[in-house]
Amino acid sequence: MGITDQSEQTAPQLRAAMYVRMSTDHQKYSTENQIAAMEEYAKKHNIEIITSYIDGGESGLDIKWRKALKQLIHDVTNNTVNFQAILVYDVSRWGRFQNSDAGAYYEYSCYMKGIRIHYVAEQFENDGSFMSGTIKNLKRGMAGEYSRELSVKVHAGQCRLIGLGFRQGGSAGYGLRRMMIDEQRQPKMALKRGERKSLQTDRVILVPGPQEEIDTVRLMYQSFVDQRMTESQIAMLLNQRGIKTDFDRPWTRATVHQVLTNEKYIGNNVFNRRSFRLKLVRVNNPPDKWVRAESVFKAIVEPAYFFAAQHLILERSRRLSNDDMLAKLKELHDRKGWLSGILIDEEDNMPSSAAYAHRFGGLVSAYKLVGYEPDIDYSYQEINKHLRKLYPEIAEGTIKRIQEMGGRVRREVETDLLIVNDELTVSIVIARCQFTKTGSLRWNIRLDTGLRPDFTIAVRMDHENKEPLDYYILPAIDIENPNMRLAQDNSFSLDTYRFDDLEPFFLLTKRVALPEAA
Repeated sequence: MGITDQSEQTAPQLRAAMYVRMSTDHQKYSTENQIAAMEEYAKKHNIEIITSYIDGGESGLDIKWRKALKQLIHDVTNNTVNFQAILVYDVSRWGRFQNSDAGAYYEYSCYMKGIRIHYVAEQFENDGSFMSGTIKNLKRGMAGEYSRELSVKVHAGQCRLIGLGFRQGGSAGYGLRRMMIDEQRQPKMALKRGERKSLQTDRVILVPGPQEEIDTVRLMYQSFVDQRMTESQIAMLLNQRGIKTDFDRPWTRATVHQVLTNEKYIGNNVFNRRSFRLKLVRVNNPPDKWVRAESVFKAIVEPAYFFAAQHLILERSRRLSNDDMLAKLKELHDRKGWLSGILIDEEDNMPSSAAYAHRFGGLVSAYKLVGYEPDIDYSYQEINKHLRKLYPEIAEGTIKRIQEMGGRVRREVETDLLIVNDELTVSIVIARCQFTKTGSLRWNIRLDTGLRPDFTIAVRMDHENKEPLDYYILPAIDIENPNMRLAQDNSFSLDTYRFDDLEPFFLLTKRVALPEAA
């Protein structure tokens, strides 16, 4: 075997970073497939991949919540990288920016630092030529247009399904239940909290709930219309009778008001009250843009009572001038220091938040007229208060279920750590749901590395942060990163730990009696 001459050696390898973005697109855009395509490209082009930046489950509409891309641009522009190229699967993975100049801007920022982007699955060579630039700009426009067209199609599809009487997300509400039906509209099963339909062809409708809940809803309307009781008085009456809401909590003025104003109790399906088109701006739509399908569910309240209740609610605010309404709102703001829809609805002797929104073209508009700029989302305070109350309920329920399965469990007072059968330690964390700017849902989970539990039960809350959506049972031996950020859809390796309830965990704690040896 001879010695290879220096002139016969291959050229030095080009050092590169990979940028990967996974959204909810088709499987061909999965993280693994993108990486495989880039590795194959690097092998053919004598490129050494030395690092990677990965955005998992992120929309391509905006860069704000794409931490990996922001970090990549930051590293490049601050000259802290030791690579000369960036590999990206295709133009759309770089971004589906609604303004195609945004994608060009971020690419140009890299170009000015001497770093070229390679789109490994595209048919053109990104070499700066007129032809590649033209095709690339066309691709950027097509990527943005894809999102716009998809938004229109999804919205149209949702409106069509509403018109057919199908429920589009959200909890059923007190007195009602969700029923999954098949293509022939035949009932399949009642869905419990957190359960979702199993097949794409299945649909969900609302059906009457237990008779005692139906009777309670009717009592609310009769008390409000016939006896002229206020929402607060009705809430007090229900609480005195020991009746709880569908979330097993005491009634308040606001929760009673929600029952008295929702058309689903007379069988109507209402959609598009608010829009979040292209995940950019949330808009409260005027009533003429609402999509309403009447009498598609079985009513549990007589329409005469419902419309009488709406008349009484509107009359409360109609008797007040704009100045009167704003004076009440300003007094509430001066007394509390902040404003929110829930805070308004909890106040006696005030019009509802819906009345303010109707009269002044939105709550924020009303806030500004009394000098309040809601630059801080105070709803977080209310959500946090609810989650603090929810935590002991979940912990106590977990303890009770373990004991029912024959296990032993004790709870450390200082740390809330559960010690099961003197063998396992378990920590419970509640992950609140947060909306990104693009409208996607995210859950941040922080594992307690100080306590180092054997298992962490992460309770993922629904989009309203009112009830658990599902559970992640995370064994410490498999989880390396103590800070996790979950999307609506996650990788298979992560969703292996996802469950609709905690029964699989309770089975792990079950004690089984062993027969004695003869």
